[in-house]
Amino acid sequence: MNDSTLLAPAPAVADLGRALADVVEEAAKIILPFWRSDLTVETKSDDSPVTQADRAAETHILERLKVLFPDVCIVSEEDASEYGTPEAIGPRFFLVDPLDGTRGFVRGGESYTVNIGLIEDGRPVAGAVAAPASGTVWFTTGEGAMRRRFGEAQAAPVRVRHKPEGRGIALLSHTVTDDEAERLCARHGCASWQGLDSSVKFCLIAEGRADVYPRPGRTMEWDTAAAHAVLAAAGGRVLTMDGEPLTYGKADRGFENPGFLAVGG
Repeated sequence: MNDSTLLAPAPAVADLGRALADVVEEAAKIILPFWRSDLTVETKSDDSPVTQADRAAETHILERLKVLFPDVCIVSEEDASEYGTPEAIGPRFFLVDPLDGTRGFVRGGESYTVNIGLIEDGRPVAGAVAAPASGTVWFTTGEGAMRRRFGEAQAAPVRVRHKPEGRGIALLSHTVTDDEAERLCARHGCASWQGLDSSVKFCLIAEGRADVYPRPGRTMEWDTAAAHAVLAAAGGRVLTMDGEPLTYGKADRGFENPGFLAVGG
């Protein structure tokens, strides 16, 4: 498949999520033997952790994307950490986070993910997210967002829900304090909240199991792109704190996101 394929109409571009789903599943199976094992954990320049699992998964993803989409630029977390982000980027590129939620992964937690998102003109138009611990993949298609189990050919559609009156659920980063969590919950009209690592929060909103994910703190574009694509395909939105759509390709900011709110129906 060459770059000209990506000039197809939007539903066809979203359907590239099917191919990306296979790649994130492959990377997830590379990660799993490292999970709850005697890992060597290093600290990157931004004080975040990195492990052999992050690097092995990224190596596989980059190799596969270069075969499948040889003309499309790739911005990936571990490569960017080692060599820096590009000073400029074209309108079409991949964002890769080979292991989102590394801190939780190191602790033995389950909510870590593998992420590939395709950006077109600042928008995430196709993507796939794998959750290795649960053996689940979410991905975009021309018909909307889908979910399947590892190894299964059939996928089920997922869709955001309308927030139930008085029973909305907020998903929050583990880094927030209980007091901050309560404030965020109240601000967004939710009755309860749950703390989780990684981009899985977007996917749970996409399948109607939660309603909002407010994130006032720092994230990078590769943290959110793939799951943002899935959530958008499921009928949700991701907005900045100013109410504008969250966009991608912010090379002048080092691909750093502003604060945002992911919402369902």
